Amino acid sequence: MPATTAAAPSDADQDGHTPVTETPAPAASPWWRFAVLVLLLGAAAGSLLLWSPTALLNGGLADRLPGYWFAPLFAAVYAVGTLAFVPRPALNAAAGLLLGIREGVALAVLGTTLGAVLAFGLARWLGRDAMRPFLRGKVLGALDRRFTEQGFRSVLVLRLLPGMPFQAGNYGAAFSGVGFLPFLTATAIGVVPTTAVYVTAAASAGRPGSAAFLVSAGGVAVLVLGSLVGLWRAARARRRPRTV
Repeated sequence: MPATTAAAPSDADQDGHTPVTETPAPAASPWWRFAVLVLLLGAAAGSLLLWSPTALLNGGLADRLPGYWFAPLFAAVYAVGTLAFVPRPALNAAAGLLLGIREGVALAVLGTTLGAVLAFGLARWLGRDAMRPFLRGKVLGALDRRFTEQGFRSVLVLRLLPGMPFQAGNYGAAFSGVGFLPFLTATAIGVVPTTAVYVTAAASAGRPGSAAFLVSAGGVAVLVLGSLVGLWRAARARRRPRTV
């Protein structure tokens, strides 16, 4: 008699039911997360129609709160203000008018750093995957490599550079490969000079002949001049013909 071949093992279980293999759900598109990021930032900016960080900071906030609550709340309001695209000079002026030079500089630097961390975290989590394909070009790719390899130095220069929009620096760094710790430390150190200049100018505005006001006013003038020179050089570089 011819030998019978053994039947191949079946995928059916003992009850005769074939198990169903679950296919993993497709990963969500990074553009969905980027859309959430845009909605969050738009909501933060739109909320300024209902409240004003500078008005809140200057509206007797210190008189309505216990001392141990004032500093963290001030830093939180400042941070949310930066996330809502309120210009930092306005927030720094509010800090100087309300708190004076020493406490104003300390809490403004704290609020600035906290706002940068919030923006960095949101953009890194929600927007980086969508933006990464755009960093493969020659110019953006070179910037990405520089921020990845020299994160602390690159962010520090970014913070010290006059005229560089604060929010653009946050999101640009988040989309690059810079690490969180270099970003944090470089931001906390790099924002001190400009913060001190604007806070001191606002705090000493009632004494226009004082040395503090004159020095800070000169610092503001230098920052404005540096910003104009930077814009002029950038415009000149764009108009320069490229050589093949």
